[in-house]
Amino acid sequence: MPTPPPTPVPTEQPPYPPGFLQQLAADIKTWGREAGFQQVGITDTDLGAEPQRLQQWLAKGYQADMQWLAERADMRTQPAQLLPGTERVICLRMDYLPADTNQIKVLKNPAQAYVSRYALGRDYHKLIRKRLAALAQKIEQRVQALLPDQPIQQRAFVDSAPVLERPLAARAGLGWVGKHTLVLNSDAGSWFFLGEILTSVPLPVDTSVQPDRCGTCQACLKVCPTDAFPRPYELDARRCISYLTIENKGPIPEEFREPMGNRVFGCDDCQAICPWNKFASFSAEDDFKPRQQLDRATLVELFHWSEQQFLDNTAGSAIRRTGYQGWLRNLAVGLGNAPTSPAVVAALQARAEHPSELVREHVQWALRQHQNPGRVRRRKIKRDQ
Repeated sequence: MPTPPPTPVPTEQPPYPPGFLQQLAADIKTWGREAGFQQVGITDTDLGAEPQRLQQWLAKGYQADMQWLAERADMRTQPAQLLPGTERVICLRMDYLPADTNQIKVLKNPAQAYVSRYALGRDYHKLIRKRLAALAQKIEQRVQALLPDQPIQQRAFVDSAPVLERPLAARAGLGWVGKHTLVLNSDAGSWFFLGEILTSVPLPVDTSVQPDRCGTCQACLKVCPTDAFPRPYELDARRCISYLTIENKGPIPEEFREPMGNRVFGCDDCQAICPWNKFASFSAEDDFKPRQQLDRATLVELFHWSEQQFLDNTAGSAIRRTGYQGWLRNLAVGLGNAPTSPAVVAALQARAEHPSELVREHVQWALRQHQNPGRVRRRKIKRDQ
């Protein structure tokens, strides 16, 4: 039996004086914008049919080896289990797309390395978490200035805990979950990060939500190089380049290596082609600007990085998540798909005897690719192949 939705809490209840919670909600949105967030919304903890959808998704094995998604499934669907006393979820979004990153140009140049646009600058977790913590502190100070004995429970999250952030963001009015499973906003596209504050303060919820405006468009589903969408609104992580190049710690299945092309950390294809992203705004955050020229680096130059260079150059970056061996593995695949040249072959040969079996296997695959440089490489694969 599905868990019944929680009993709604009145927006004005003792000990809060009349009008206090409405004004606090308005102030929270002002404070959020002042902190660099483009939008703030407030919702309750009722996730509707999402618990059933999550269980169905997990039953299909679409989480790949990310077992932590299944281990804490109950917490994901019931925020109050994560933070007892939770009444509301404050959802926020922050644009991250840096200007002039030439994403399409890089994708079309097989000698360059494509890094997902969100990972070009500083790790967003640290930046957003700090700002959410400051916002939560303001909320607590405002409440306790009026009611010093009123206990408050709050906790901030940025893609770091079992929170179904996308359905919550949609319920809070930040957009709708698109066919590519990312949140879309009719005024801002999808190039943004999400963050949440769970709070015990019974703030009034936002009732104005954006309807699903994907319509009949299937551009995001069709463009996926590895056909990772078995159907609209459903992602099979086992086939997703973002999973394969970041969360996956083992070898990349051979069937996906050619379709990966030059994507060495993540993939943005489903976002890049989305018509709604013509409304996206560039980020004004300096921390999201590209570092180490990652928006224009070649595969060969990145493959030459030593482990110490990797650690130095990715300090404070989300790229650290893949680890040095994973980084070389991904780059080896990119080099296997690159045009044959003396520099490419020499770079691969230089790591042919790498201590890591994972790296060696992908380097050997890449070298075999260049033994027949005239072959037609597959840039896309279908699920039935």
